[in-house]
Amino acid sequence: MDYAKARRHMVDSQILPNRVTDPRIIAAMESLPREAFVPEDRKGVAYVDEAIPVGNGRHLMEPMVVARLLQTAEPNEDDVALVVGSATGYTAAVLAKMISAVVVVESDAGLVAQASSTLSELGIDNVAVMEGALSEGYPKQAPYDLIIFDGAVAEVPQSIQDQLAEGGRLVAVVGGLSHGMLGSAVVMSNFHGAVSARAVFEAGTPPLPGFTADQAFSF
Repeated sequence: MDYAKARRHMVDSQILPNRVTDPRIIAAMESLPREAFVPEDRKGVAYVDEAIPVGNGRHLMEPMVVARLLQTAEPNEDDVALVVGSATGYTAAVLAKMISAVVVVESDAGLVAQASSTLSELGIDNVAVMEGALSEGYPKQAPYDLIIFDGAVAEVPQSIQDQLAEGGRLVAVVGGLSHGMLGSAVVMSNFHGAVSARAVFEAGTPPLPGFTADQAFSF
């Protein structure tokens, strides 16, 4: 399979038509081998417009959702980001091409090892993949300029909101966890200790484990 051609087609048919205009996101998704982040038997569908199972009930988010969430987050070159639940590391890898450093918190030890190995093989050395409970984020390295949830959640826990730096942005797909339902892609911003939120677009993407409806912010 011509993966370079498939990547170009993904950008032309999924990313650009969905109002993604940030040239850094486009360049990162054109160059990053998404097939390296999926199981061997799924490499042929690495660039389809849908979430891809990577084992243990986890998925890579749809390329369009990744791109639009990142554009909504408005990453800056000197940002330090937290990715919550990055599975095999694709979203973190895309983001790493645009900012200073990325911390990933992942609850599945096997995925931690796989993501770390793949990122190392690709020469991406500004991502640290840490094992931990997704719902707790990674407070040891907080505060973060940018936080992204790599999957849908019922709510955004207050404990993770509290890890946003002044002026920081958090993006997540909130809700839509029932079959056939869409969630809202939400951006939350921290100014002077007050976190505000707004919905940006509708999206359906598989849920992350460990987030229940009794935790905090619900959009």
